[in-house]
Amino acid sequence: MLFPNPVPSPAGWQLFRWLFDPLTFLDQCTDRWGSTFSLGLVTGLRMTLVADPEAIADVFSLDPNHIESGSMNYLLEPLVGLNSLLLLDGNPHRRHRKLLLPPFHGERMTTYGRLICDLTRQQAADWGSQQVIAGRKVTQVITLKTILKAVFGLVDGDRYGQIQVLAAKILDLLGSPFTSSLLFLPSLQRDWGPWSPWGYFLKLRNQLDVLLYGEIADRRAEQVQAQQDAAQPNPATNRGPSDRTDILSLLLAARDEAGQPMSDEEIRDELMTLLLAGHETTATSLAWALWWVTQFPAMGDRIRAEIAELGPDPEPMAIAKLPYLNAFCQETLRLYPVALIGSPRRLLKPTTIGRYDYPAGAIVSPNIYSAHRRPDLYPNPTQFQPERFLERSFSNSEFLTFGGGSRSCIGMAFAQFEMKLVLATLLMDWSVAYAGVLPPRPARRGVTVGPDGPLRLRMTRRDRVAPAPVPKPQTVV
Repeated sequence: MLFPNPVPSPAGWQLFRWLFDPLTFLDQCTDRWGSTFSLGLVTGLRMTLVADPEAIADVFSLDPNHIESGSMNYLLEPLVGLNSLLLLDGNPHRRHRKLLLPPFHGERMTTYGRLICDLTRQQAADWGSQQVIAGRKVTQVITLKTILKAVFGLVDGDRYGQIQVLAAKILDLLGSPFTSSLLFLPSLQRDWGPWSPWGYFLKLRNQLDVLLYGEIADRRAEQVQAQQDAAQPNPATNRGPSDRTDILSLLLAARDEAGQPMSDEEIRDELMTLLLAGHETTATSLAWALWWVTQFPAMGDRIRAEIAELGPDPEPMAIAKLPYLNAFCQETLRLYPVALIGSPRRLLKPTTIGRYDYPAGAIVSPNIYSAHRRPDLYPNPTQFQPERFLERSFSNSEFLTFGGGSRSCIGMAFAQFEMKLVLATLLMDWSVAYAGVLPPRPARRGVTVGPDGPLRLRMTRRDRVAPAPVPKPQTVV
């Protein structure tokens, strides 16, 4: 069978629904065709989505030499460049993945943890005793500053300020439904000048590139100077890149198995990848987490009580290990995963996945959203129940927010770490209530799905009090 359960509607209509009403579209397809069906988002090209854990496990275990996945992400090329890990396959993908993995693990996470907590407190420093905030905007600012300092290693100054402004403008532009839809419609990517949506994006991107390449050049010069200083009689008095813990410095110093460094273009593209893939996803997840706190205040109290057991000034690494906080964040990611599907795989040879045999050339992708709402895995799947993650463990083919196999998200550890620390830092000192009129609805935000509005929240400074009982779960509206 070439395409299991092909959705029969025209490609243009399917693409429209995928862009502007993706969750309802996936729900209806799942109700009609089950856990495996094939979409025709582009005329003449179909992609099969699988939500069965057995089939997902088969996808994740595919030999990287027998698939193409990076080429399936060609729509992201204008954002991240041709050298991005997301667009690479084969040996180039393996090389970049090895170079990028080390920075997200080990002792550096302790340094990153303190930075994340400090940036979160700084963001809330001017709120007074009570402040109504745009929750999504606040989480975007915190996560953007985290990336610029932890990933790029920028310090306060002109370049930092310029990069922050340009990056924020690009991310806001891509967050609009209209502009983000252009990513799926390459024929409309026309530069009609800086006042056209695509022309404006290209202008901002080019300005940001100038700053990024300038930072890369300065860091390379800093490394050369540090090497020269190290040859002096008293190198302990010299401070060089070895003192840095930011990811840009680590990428500049990294060497592959052949002893080759990354080029400026490769580093630029990976920085853009980490910026665009790591910023909006974490910011969106944090916005949803704050929304759930407003719906279940006692759950927020339970998180606070868990943190209080660590003492008055808990270490970030200890906070990140708290079980209920972790369960709360995982349930947030389950109900509204920021990526609805995993990386598509184009099969290079005939392959059996789940119950179906696929020919070479078929495209298969894990259906994250639908897998997370399977009632056989998650009873009452539309209810927000963090306890489910305390009661049992879920395999990577059952809970797959960060993908799996050779295409799993390299920033998984950092993203979860940041999400837990920002949420915990806010909840320690603030009560959160919803200040909007209508509840938020999920809507496409670039390549992610997040709240459709600013998520107005009333933040009230609080004294740390004993927790209230955890309420019964509630069905998602």
